[in-house]
Amino acid sequence: MHRPQNSDKDKNTMRRNLASFWIFGLTNNFAYVVMLSAAHDILDEEEGSLVPLSNITNSSTASPPSLNKYENASYLECNTISTGAILLADILPTLIVKLTFPMFLQKIPYPVKITLVAGFGFASFLIVAFAHKVWLSIIGVIFASIGAGLGEITFLSLTTFYHRNVVSMWSSGTGGAGVLGAVAYAGLTSVGLSARTSLIIMVSIPVLMMVTYLFILTSPALPTKKADDDEDTSALLGGSGEKQLMLTFKEKLCLIPGLFKYMVPLTLVYFAEYFINQGLHELLYFNGLFLSSKEQYRWYQVDYQVGVFISRSSVNFLKINRLWSLPVLQFANLVLLFLQVFYRFIPSFWIILAIVLWEGLLGGAAYVNTFYKLTNEIKSEHKEFCIGVATLGDSIGIAVAGIVAIPTHNAICRLNLKM
Repeated sequence: MHRPQNSDKDKNTMRRNLASFWIFGLTNNFAYVVMLSAAHDILDEEEGSLVPLSNITNSSTASPPSLNKYENASYLECNTISTGAILLADILPTLIVKLTFPMFLQKIPYPVKITLVAGFGFASFLIVAFAHKVWLSIIGVIFASIGAGLGEITFLSLTTFYHRNVVSMWSSGTGGAGVLGAVAYAGLTSVGLSARTSLIIMVSIPVLMMVTYLFILTSPALPTKKADDDEDTSALLGGSGEKQLMLTFKEKLCLIPGLFKYMVPLTLVYFAEYFINQGLHELLYFNGLFLSSKEQYRWYQVDYQVGVFISRSSVNFLKINRLWSLPVLQFANLVLLFLQVFYRFIPSFWIILAIVLWEGLLGGAAYVNTFYKLTNEIKSEHKEFCIGVATLGDSIGIAVAGIVAIPTHNAICRLNLKM
């Protein structure tokens, strides 16, 4: 009679934990996604920096914006600052966090870490919502970046204390953040709310993170430390039944080279896709369409995030072992869309949407399969540290993409002006 009761209790615990990690993924990445979706508006609204760059015709007068979508090649409307600037503000603090925090993060209690993650997210929405200067908006974006970076390390490390399936739920939740964040922002602004009002509404997201941690997630038995921090300690963790070690600094350094086979493909995939997203998306619009150039940019972001969500939720149905195939396919997307900016040989907005969806599918597949392989291939006592370090892979790719996207965007706009 007691076995069914225990079984029901175990199932309920599993459901709560799976749901919790999905919500953690959603709430952790939500601010990051919204800041990227709002990037074009932040720059345009606060600096009035939208500058039309028209090709010079045979006459001495610059031609006006074309109303014919097939004449796109003759007109580009550019922000004087690429949205890559917002991308850098959104990723460089994350990169710094991921480079430094794994070395000491195990010493900080999880309640403190998660409270910090939620606090940074809450502050980011409010700062950007009430800012009236680009520099202050970028500070808000930096807060979102710190929170997202700290949260990714924290929650992925926390998965090692639970059943391995929570990794796929976390990944799916981060994909859900992409879709819901981009749709929420695009939807709220499309129905007439200002960018600022939309951001104020979204402060409820970090609150949801804390409610989930406090009232939905069940508590595992976390490791305890000996008086000497340099000595290895281990604890049997509830839910996963795996041992975790408090590693020394030297041991941590020795583990890093073995992670490159997971991190390098992820870095390359993320470089290609974020170069597309923040360097090319705002230049891929079609004139004369029922959507303005700003709206097209927003819905490219939504479309991309739909692809990410689908693939990040797919690992239990489709596993990709050859991680190197993903950067090859993603770089093919980059070349195709880069050529489209110059030659406009793809005649339809809907074809571009299909390519952007495929781009998102590849990016999400790279993320979830990388961390799924890590979960299954790394020794259990090393997982907490190794998974935290491996999160560097996507952040490095995104940061380099932002650095490259800014001069590339400016060069394309200058070239268009001179042609």
